[in-house]
Amino acid sequence: MTGDPALSPARLRQARFAIAGVFCAHGAVTGSFATRIPWIQDHAQLSAGTLGLALAFPALGAAIAMPLAGRINHRLGARTALRVLLSLWTLSLVLPSLAPNLVTLCFVLFVYGATAGMADVAMNALGVETENRLKRSIMSSLHGMWSVGALIGSAAGTVAAHAGADARLHHLIAAIALTAAGLLAVRGVLDLRTDAEGEAPPHFALPPKSALFIGAIGFCAVFAEGASMDWSAVYLRDVLHTDAGLAAASTTAFALTMALARLAGDKVVDRFGAVRTVRAGGALATAGGLLVITVRHPAGALAGFGLIGLGIAVVVPLAFAAAARSGPAPAQAIAGVATITYTSGLIAPSAIGAVADATSLVVSFGLVTLLSFALIAGATVLRQRPPAAGSAAANRDEPAAIRP
Repeated sequence: MTGDPALSPARLRQARFAIAGVFCAHGAVTGSFATRIPWIQDHAQLSAGTLGLALAFPALGAAIAMPLAGRINHRLGARTALRVLLSLWTLSLVLPSLAPNLVTLCFVLFVYGATAGMADVAMNALGVETENRLKRSIMSSLHGMWSVGALIGSAAGTVAAHAGADARLHHLIAAIALTAAGLLAVRGVLDLRTDAEGEAPPHFALPPKSALFIGAIGFCAVFAEGASMDWSAVYLRDVLHTDAGLAAASTTAFALTMALARLAGDKVVDRFGAVRTVRAGGALATAGGLLVITVRHPAGALAGFGLIGLGIAVVVPLAFAAAARSGPAPAQAIAGVATITYTSGLIAPSAIGAVADATSLVVSFGLVTLLSFALIAGATVLRQRPPAAGSAAANRDEPAAIRP
């Protein structure tokens, strides 16, 4: 399709930057929300336990709603579906700070998570299709841009919190700004449309079989991510008896290495392939886990958490890419993998806590180390295959499927 101006190199570069902007806007919503959780807790008059209950609802809403994204994508086309779902997600940022009590907060966080999950599926599906047309890896850097957006949103939220700004006003302004930014970015993405004569996906579809093994790899990585993000600081404080500042640095080390690895990961994937990259990442994450559980010094734990972040960073982007190539319905397969990984993110923090209560945090991170090792053994399911027949990626000689 080199003769098609809609798919010229310049147009594809524009599409890549546009979808990167979408990922950044999506991440900025998460960062904006996370920094104001203490304000929301005080406003709704919640204890730590009830807040923990409420914070399970975003993942629950996402897991339930994500299978709907394939139908929406089929009905509206990729660009319009992304425009609608991303706008719903950015605008949903205003809801949590308005909740006056636990019941209301649980409901709005369910909606917040549902819109997040559907937008997540739509943007990942479009990211994979853009990657297919560029014929080189971009998914890792797209997820890196999500991390950049989360850092931007959290930085702005930190400033607002430090200034004592009302979270309702802060989130209203942020939602308007991010909605505008998202709509601007969506204008540049590819407008992919499925065959009008093809069978529409069901309104609600369980993950296809092709997504289960791929999702299991994503499950391992997201479990390690959720455990490290939520428990690394607690580990340094309670196991290694560090001060609060040094304990918090473990979370920063983990998040920073993940972001940097994702931004640089595409070149590694293009050079070595998905399977070898994930195997090497699994080895790094396993080494990091072993450092955490065996070295009784803060420096060792900090290095360990950094290695875990470095090792698992590219797994989820590669899992989404593999899912999209595993069958004729990329959005449905991505939704299946995303549902499994979101479930992992939902259960990881509580599972780590349960194991720690029964044994110790050291044993909990022994479990994280085992799951990291599983990435080495299971990496073969991410082996890159030709796009499935009938998918947009396979039909590279059919420019009518793309609207400029």
